[in-house]
Amino acid sequence: MIEINKDNFENEVLQASGIVMVDWWGPKCERCLELMPHVEELAGKYQGQIKFCSVDTSGNRRLAIGQKVMGLPAILFYKDGQKIDELSGQEIAPEDVEAKIKQYAK
Repeated sequence: MIEINKDNFENEVLQASGIVMVDWWGPKCERCLELMPHVEELAGKYQGQIKFCSVDTSGNRRLAIGQKVMGLPAILFYKDGQKIDELSGQEIAPEDVEAKIKQYAK
């Protein structure tokens, strides 16, 4: 998982070709912290098929707002720099994340 911040978001996500999954999380978001090991496991499983990134929103609030991330956890999918899909809210399950990844993995 590539750690993303305001300095490298443009290069790593918006200028990337193909599918990029970005996990938006915060240190005070318990559901985010519960999901994190599952997301990291999926990143290993689907490595090379999708680019996996993560953003700690506590230090990147403006970036999150700019990407219309209004609640956590949020997992956004980008293709060639454009947001194409999103999972957000407390009800996200690891199975939901993997189903979305399978939808876009090549």
